[in-house]
Amino acid sequence: MTGNMKFTPILLALGVAVLSAAAAPAPPSMNDILAASPHGDWRHIEAANMLVMQLPAGRVVIELAPTFAPKVIANIKILVHAHYFDGAAIVRSQDNYVVQWARSDRHALGAAQNTVVPEFDRAISPDIGFTAISDPDSYAPQTGFSSGFPAARDPAEGRTWLTHCYGMVGVGRDMGADTGNGSELYAVTGQSPRHLDRNVTLIGRVVEGIELLSVLPRGTSALGFYDKPSQRVPISSIQLAGDMPAAKQPNFEALRTDSATFRALIQERRTRPDPWFKHSPGHINVCNIPLPVRPVAMAK
Repeated sequence: MTGNMKFTPILLALGVAVLSAAAAPAPPSMNDILAASPHGDWRHIEAANMLVMQLPAGRVVIELAPTFAPKVIANIKILVHAHYFDGAAIVRSQDNYVVQWARSDRHALGAAQNTVVPEFDRAISPDIGFTAISDPDSYAPQTGFSSGFPAARDPAEGRTWLTHCYGMVGVGRDMGADTGNGSELYAVTGQSPRHLDRNVTLIGRVVEGIELLSVLPRGTSALGFYDKPSQRVPISSIQLAGDMPAAKQPNFEALRTDSATFRALIQERRTRPDPWFKHSPGHINVCNIPLPVRPVAMAK
């Protein structure tokens, strides 16, 4: 009897612990966090800053980042208005890297500039804002998000730039830094090639249709270029969403990267509190933080 009495408090404590664990609510998932987000934590993506690329398999929508690349984006808009990309093609699909599109002929640029001052980075300024994350990074002193895009900065240099995360869109160039005029573009479809940061102008990110690009057959020539014209994926058109009829315009809103909801999402992704994970990493890379986008129903 005495022996049993010795274990009773331990058994009771274990029972209380089990009951407490069973009664404790599960930590909110990313979907829970997004579902509970207030409307004010979302921003409407302006039609004037979206490109719509039509492929045989569907459309790819790109949100532009004029805060970081105003000159190159202005040149791209001139090309788009001149229908420069109508009849262009995806000419390259390199495994774990990028998909690139361009014209294979010597089509005139029209009023667009042949060379543009490179916009690899820009001065740090309070007007663009920066939501920093505390996690260490291999390529920059600080990383975070600016104007809805993944970004990095070096306070000692006073410079900030966009980062080559999955789905980001950049400008192809030759050896000269000013040769990236926007007539050749690419999207990151592989593991974040951050070594390209500050070496190429990034102009935005894919907000719809990245899966159409990431599944394309890989090119077998050097750097993933297609050997034969028949392998290239034709582009019917690239338009500014603002130039399209209202009924056909893509209509999206993105989670604001300066919102309380986004900060909660970062912490959830950093710690991974759901029970499937047996080890919480406790850290996260800027390119592993999702940037949620959702369609907005058209008003009737």
